[in-house]
Amino acid sequence: MVQLPLRRRSSLPRAADRLPHPGRVIALAFAGAVAVGTGLLSLPAASADGSRPSLVDALFTATSAVCVTGLSVVDTGAYWSSYGKVVILLLVQVGGLGIMTLASLVAIVLSRRLGLRAQLLAQAETNSLTSRDIVRVIRNVALFSVGAELVFAAVLTARFALSYGERLPEAAWSGLFHSVMAFNHAGFSLYPDSLIRYVADPWVSITVAVAVIVGGLGFPVVFELRRAWRRPRTWSVLTRLTVVVTLWLLVVGTLGMLIAEGGNDKTLGPLHGWQKLVAAFFTAVMPRSAGLNSIDMADVRPETLFFTDVLMFIGGGSASTAGGIKVTTFGILAYVLWAEMRGDPDVEVGRRRVPAATQRQALAVALLSLGVVVVSTMAMLVLTELALDVAVFETISAFSTTGLSTGVTGTLPTVAQLLLVGLMYLGRIGPLTLASGLALRERKRLHRLPEERIIVG
Repeated sequence: MVQLPLRRRSSLPRAADRLPHPGRVIALAFAGAVAVGTGLLSLPAASADGSRPSLVDALFTATSAVCVTGLSVVDTGAYWSSYGKVVILLLVQVGGLGIMTLASLVAIVLSRRLGLRAQLLAQAETNSLTSRDIVRVIRNVALFSVGAELVFAAVLTARFALSYGERLPEAAWSGLFHSVMAFNHAGFSLYPDSLIRYVADPWVSITVAVAVIVGGLGFPVVFELRRAWRRPRTWSVLTRLTVVVTLWLLVVGTLGMLIAEGGNDKTLGPLHGWQKLVAAFFTAVMPRSAGLNSIDMADVRPETLFFTDVLMFIGGGSASTAGGIKVTTFGILAYVLWAEMRGDPDVEVGRRRVPAATQRQALAVALLSLGVVVVSTMAMLVLTELALDVAVFETISAFSTTGLSTGVTGTLPTVAQLLLVGLMYLGRIGPLTLASGLALRERKRLHRLPEERIIVG
């Protein structure tokens, strides 16, 4: 009589243990999408000349598309057929929607302070994430993504058709393709020079840059701004950090590009006035893991490469299509440093205190990401004859899913290209699965060990 309810209570943890961890589900989902994309791009119909693409080319392109990176070992516009380009666009769309949907669901779970396993096991609970909530989030993310892409595509289509004399079907395809790439932070382009031909065109440059910024804010932030953009004091810590750090990075990035490349005759030097400002702004936006470029990255100065490395490593907003460690991680660490310098016992953002667990998660994401970049750069130097600054640039670009390149990706040996494939996949799922894994697997201990201070620094 007494043991029955005890068995019922103890059965829930065993059932929960049998459920796969969310990080594992995300990793398998992206791996499955890469496998499907590789198969579709391996068909002879995917290449422009009708020959069967090599397995490495298909795998690299599919991984780059699903992970919304944009690095490419072949000329996208010339090598792939219309079928191949449509497959790339669909893979980017699937990858972008999947990232935003999964990240948004994780954000909702964490904001309600409930474990994801408990949500799946006890959906009848009053404040749990029900199936109706999941459908609503997926629907809103899809409508927001597709709606934004169509708006940006319409602007680009009009510009291509009216100002460059392109026929309407060609202008519409180019506008839609580059709109999807920009919003989802993928660096694929139909042109061999990416968007260099539009470096002095503010309509194209600013439209693409705005699409990148909107896509990089993240679904939860965009919808909170839509509801309360006039009341900054009511913003959540996520929105406050995302907006503030994004604005600072855009301003500092634009000024940095103007200072570093303003006198470079191969990049911004020939431009004048507002053209130079637009090009500098565009170049500062793209390292938010977008990958499109209006100046040749092979011609920039070493200090610009290093500055771009930093921007790529930081990336964009959480629950967005952007990569990197995310601006929220960078912002939290900046506030931790500021609090330590001031001697404050707590880390405060606005009128909220950041939990110690969140600070540890941010530190873990940043340090592990840095470790991956260091080890991968060393491997790249061993496998290739690249200079150190170029090797670091290519490695960070792949891991942060940015897609910018100095033009050496297609010339790398196969083993180095496979290394970049692994970096793109790890960079895409790494920060998200790591952050969710750390947040959803917190343990409570019944005792604490004695404290002992050590010398730091």
